[in-house]
Amino acid sequence: MKIAFTTSDRVHVNAHFGWARQIEVYEVSEEGSTFVETLTFDGDLKEDGNEDKITPKLEALGDCTIVYVLAIGGSAAARLIKKGVTPIKARSEEEEIAEVLTKLVQTLKGNPPPWLRKALKQKDTSFADELENEATV
Repeated sequence: MKIAFTTSDRVHVNAHFGWARQIEVYEVSEEGSTFVETLTFDGDLKEDGNEDKITPKLEALGDCTIVYVLAIGGSAAARLIKKGVTPIKARSEEEEIAEVLTKLVQTLKGNPPPWLRKALKQKDTSFADELENEATV
């Protein structure tokens, strides 16, 4: 599964979702985690009430299961959830991406909590599978 982190320094989960210029994306499984890419965003990202600024982020994160953020507005969180992406707030801006990844891998090896099992199940069904299911109905 793909996990994303809003960051300003590529080390900590220390950026507000709407203001983030960088989002780090990792592939995570029971075997470990690998860096996939850094998504970058330009423009006036600090403008409150400008919902258009989050649209590119929503599109870029469509194949992610979880996005870790320092903070996120209610409408942005709702739009992520509607796309099947679970936003999670970091405990503090000192929380390190590597630390979160390590804990996530350990959790996947053990017994993931219900919210994580649900998030994983949502992403198990691909768009192609959904189309196939609709065609057979």
